[in-house]
Amino acid sequence: AVNNYITGYYSRVRPHQHNGGLSPNESEQKYWINHKLVANIT
Repeated sequence: AVNNYITGYYSRVRPHQHNGGLSPNESEQKYWINHKLVANIT
């Protein structure tokens, strides 16, 4: 139960200060959007 909480909510969904208040999932999504934009420019 604790493992499910950590991997399911705490690690992926919960906002983190390090990511500017974004959850890891949101931060990764933002990264890939920016990555694709930069790749199209260069």
